[in-house]
Amino acid sequence: MKQIQFSTLALHPALLDNLASLNYQTMTPIQASCLPLIITGKDVIGQAKTGSGKTAAFGLGLLNKLNVKQFRVQSLILCPTRELADQVAKEIRSLARRIHNIKVLTLCGGVAFGPQKGSLEHGAHIVVGTPGRIEEHLRKENLNLEHVTTFILDEADRMLDMGFQSVIDKISNYLPNKRQTLLFSATFPGDIERLSKRLMRQPERIEVDSHHDTTSIQQILYEIQEKSARSEALLAVLQHHQPVSALVFCNTKVLTEEIAAILRESGFLALAIHGDLEQRDREYRLVQFSNKSLTVLVATDVAARGLDIDSLDLVVNYHLTRDPEVHTHRIGRTGRAGATGIACSLYHSSEAYKLELIEGFTGQVLERQHLPQLSSMYKPVLAPMVTLQIDGGKKQKIRPGDILGALTGEKGIAGSLVGKINIFEQSAFVAVERMVAREALAILSEGKLKGKSFRARKVRASI
Repeated sequence: MKQIQFSTLALHPALLDNLASLNYQTMTPIQASCLPLIITGKDVIGQAKTGSGKTAAFGLGLLNKLNVKQFRVQSLILCPTRELADQVAKEIRSLARRIHNIKVLTLCGGVAFGPQKGSLEHGAHIVVGTPGRIEEHLRKENLNLEHVTTFILDEADRMLDMGFQSVIDKISNYLPNKRQTLLFSATFPGDIERLSKRLMRQPERIEVDSHHDTTSIQQILYEIQEKSARSEALLAVLQHHQPVSALVFCNTKVLTEEIAAILRESGFLALAIHGDLEQRDREYRLVQFSNKSLTVLVATDVAARGLDIDSLDLVVNYHLTRDPEVHTHRIGRTGRAGATGIACSLYHSSEAYKLELIEGFTGQVLERQHLPQLSSMYKPVLAPMVTLQIDGGKKQKIRPGDILGALTGEKGIAGSLVGKINIFEQSAFVAVERMVAREALAILSEGKLKGKSFRARKVRASI
């Protein structure tokens, strides 16, 4: 598909001006295919991989028809996880910067219910949330959806995988019949098709090529001779490729914790993420991985969906998946946004049928290499950043600027040595380069934020 400019669309001038300021010039394939249909009010099913630009596609569509003067919920966006909901809300706020007084509210589980109820009493234009918490607010009559004109399901396949089908059906009963419904999904199994038939009116289905360019992702297969040697093979692969940031996929929740423990025992900064974690633990582990304080995150497929991770240089399939589409989405975590990446898969001869399915689906013959030698003398690459935790957050009105100002003030460290800052309700996290971690910790421990002293400590990659 040839490159198409955003300026060719019938978008509100303020949106076009803001896109230009963000240096958004040409559309991705999913945007070029979906946006003209969305703008005209059609129901759309968009099938595309993570990182395709779908959030901007539906975000621009809903903003283009939103009436700011009508202070009521006009758009509802459902996401499978809190992390994805926060990511979507953040991008919509960015797209709406030139349109004043738009309020975007996130309603997700894992956080206090009361403050969300209070926020709803003050009103919002756009609500982004997880199905369970949205349904709870509807049931308790805190949320009114009778004025919604746009209903969006993002990562719909994952929401169904997580068991939200009945909840989505309940939510739809609160929505006006006359509305636009947009459904985005990485895959299109039968249950997604049935869901679309229940919720949508004559939808246009858009599918963009989900196969990755082999020049951006190098796929390597490593055969293991014994199934019991799989964990040693993983260590050998990590030693050989020396990633600064690697994502390891496992097929079960229990296995993610077991493998992460094995990696830590071998000196790697590694943690697991899966559906059984408390929301707070999940968030804290994601913070460390996304800010480059962890070198390895071991995850299940469900837990890894919607992760906003930049510059991931290695993906490892500890086991091959039975679904070739899932394999494609796994490896698509690396080599994003024009960068190059490596995707390695461990397999035993008994899994040859899975390889045939994957190669048949992708139309590629994957590269086989001999498994690297495992060295007992190897020292893992250290993560470039260290995470510092502060025992104060949104409740204490701490903002990222307060933390940055404290660290870079008189006799402080250079701003270029400070990485991502994440603020939660009762705590905050800041990443700093490893060489200044001790100095930065002393500044935060001995200094003040908002005129108050807060406890600060280094976060360690351990359970």
